[in-house]
Amino acid sequence: MGSKDLKLLDVFSYESLVHAVAGAMGSVTAMTVFFPLDTARLRLQVDDKRKTKSSPAILSEIIKEEGLLAPYRGWFPVICSLCCSNFVYFYCFHSLKATWLQGQRSTPGRDLIIGIAAGVVNVLVTTPLWVVNTRLKLQGAKFRNEDIQPTHYKGITDAFVQIMQQEGVGALWNGTFPSLLLVLNPAVQFMIYEGLKRQLMRGVHRELSSVEVFLIGAIAKAIATTITYPLQTVQSVLRFGQHGQPADQSRLRNSLRSVMYLLTNRVRKWGVLGLFKGLEAKLLQTVLTAALMFLLYEKIANTTFRVMGVKRTMASH
Repeated sequence: MGSKDLKLLDVFSYESLVHAVAGAMGSVTAMTVFFPLDTARLRLQVDDKRKTKSSPAILSEIIKEEGLLAPYRGWFPVICSLCCSNFVYFYCFHSLKATWLQGQRSTPGRDLIIGIAAGVVNVLVTTPLWVVNTRLKLQGAKFRNEDIQPTHYKGITDAFVQIMQQEGVGALWNGTFPSLLLVLNPAVQFMIYEGLKRQLMRGVHRELSSVEVFLIGAIAKAIATTITYPLQTVQSVLRFGQHGQPADQSRLRNSLRSVMYLLTNRVRKWGVLGLFKGLEAKLLQTVLTAALMFLLYEKIANTTFRVMGVKRTMASH
């Protein structure tokens, strides 16, 4: 069997599939538990006239104005997108890692490069799903900004059709440029997570405790989110599709100008702290979600490997 066959086996391996399924299941469960916090975060990012308040206060306003189930509006498309996105990311991350390392130990630098590569694939494949779920999640919301026009989508398929008919196929990839920059978020998160995991498991071949997994998952996500938050805000605004921007024939140049325009506009209105509007809600949601996701992911993967009698590769640890 040649080296090409071995690399193909690494890419299409049972182990990569288990990691992908476990990551998807863990993220879906965690996001469902903390979904209302994501609703609060998105409102603060997109509705620039809504005053910054604590997450409970924002959710209380939303429930009072829009009903008890409003914090879970758009849950289904978000969960579908998240499931696909995490499946793609975890599969690519572990396949690329197995192909590159070939039994060697990993390093933070390698984890970062592999995370970026997996993130780029993930963004290009799943951005249309995220554009649609952002629109559906904000449909029917009561905005403080009167300039935002209400949308009327009947569901995921109808949203895809309307966006393509009214805005063109390219609109499904709105926010792709900041999303590509934001591959640093999961890449940094995985680099820190894998690094802390290696430190805890150094010299001892054992499974981490639930508390250890939860804590290192929370730490990794908190650092990655804080570093990349301004770009996450721009990403949400671009996906929503209702933003003022200078037109340009070049799509790449237009994307660059859109990102710069939105960042400078926020700084001009609210100062540098305006770039971090909604960070408290985002940190609360994303840190808890990531920590629970990593915990469930590790438990599901380890249990699956045990039940199927497959020895998990330890080289990456």
